[in-house]
Amino acid sequence: MNAEFKARLGQRGWRESRTLYYVTADVKLARKTLTLPAEGQKEAIESAGRIAYFTYNQTDFVKSRVAIEVQLGKYAFVAYDLFVKHMAFYVGDKIDVGIEILPMKELTMQMSSGVAYYEGEVYNVIRQGRNTPAVPLIVMGIAP
Repeated sequence: MNAEFKARLGQRGWRESRTLYYVTADVKLARKTLTLPAEGQKEAIESAGRIAYFTYNQTDFVKSRVAIEVQLGKYAFVAYDLFVKHMAFYVGDKIDVGIEILPMKELTMQMSSGVAYYEGEVYNVIRQGRNTPAVPLIVMGIAP
């Protein structure tokens, strides 16, 4: 199914996107460098005598300031998408809204065990409260 999403969305101009950045164990320094471009982060961290660790966030599809994550895997990855990936692209001013596409429970019954499903993840988002996560989201369910 992932290949089909990639092919069909790719035909419509949706592309994978990566945000590159550097992290450090020094929390104050990490906060200070958060809004700098990647090379500026590295320079500031190393100038402070710390180690700059390169990393990135990737999202499946981005177009017109909208990000789409297709999550057909294990349930733990949905929380990462919602609270890390979409948030990173939103805070980094790359997107205005994130879309999470999940299988409906009906579809997961035809998949391997441990797969997240729409109904359960919508419940989890609602349970967090009205301002968590702090990024505009659309959660979509797909069924056979």
